[in-house]
Amino acid sequence: MKRTPPDRKAQAKRAALNALKRVRRQADRAEVKLSDWEGEFLGSVEERVKTYGRAFGDPEKGGPGEAFSALQSVKLKEIAAKAKGEKKDMPRKPFKRRAKPYSED
Repeated sequence: MKRTPPDRKAQAKRAALNALKRVRRQADRAEVKLSDWEGEFLGSVEERVKTYGRAFGDPEKGGPGEAFSALQSVKLKEIAAKAKGEKKDMPRKPFKRRAKPYSED
């Protein structure tokens, strides 16, 4: 019996929709109030994934087999962490220039 290889786009679409449902469900169970922006973000991303199979139009913003762009996946992880009640890490400090190890005389 021959099987056809799985459709990567369909797998990415299902995984993305499941991730969105999981985050929304976590927020509801933990009774965390998502901001208006976060709720709108989840809704619009879900709508675009259902319609187009991916949530971004520019192919340079994400991988060819992915449904979320890099920034969308970061924001989704932040919302999931908020729903779990995890604390945010300390903000990163920018790199500082080191003093020159020797003087130029």
